[in-house]
Amino acid sequence: MKFWITGSLFFLLTVVSYAQQPAKEGQPNKEGQQRIRAAKITWITNRLNLTPDQAKDFWPLFNECEDKKREIRHRLRRLNGETNNLNASDETIRKNLKEVLDLRQQEVDLEREYQTKYLKVLNVKQLSELYKADQRFTQMLIERLNNRPHKEQDQH
Repeated sequence: MKFWITGSLFFLLTVVSYAQQPAKEGQPNKEGQQRIRAAKITWITNRLNLTPDQAKDFWPLFNECEDKKREIRHRLRRLNGETNNLNASDETIRKNLKEVLDLRQQEVDLEREYQTKYLKVLNVKQLSELYKADQRFTQMLIERLNNRPHKEQDQH
């Protein structure tokens, strides 16, 4: 078990460092994003100890949920940027604030929907571990990104 965790962490660190490589101008680093996604799958698979049958049913659900969450977060970032524009009219800002709340509610609704779907595939302990593993993976990724040297620092 320690081998898998150590291997997963090594894989994660390798993926994160690769994902930090600059993308071509004007393009997101798709390959880096795919590697992070693969590392996350490895991390979660090891933490949940999925049977082959569970994995076959779980991963399509998980990926579908992640895609929907990503879309909501993208829309939230866009709206937050527009809402912070102090040159916008009060009505536009008010509309955007309402839409932000609606999107947050969509996130909660999505979590409820997929919790029900996950429980058809996972037991309750695995579901609890999924949430913890997902959160821990995100924390490790953020820590790794925060500890990387910045280009501006390298130039001074």
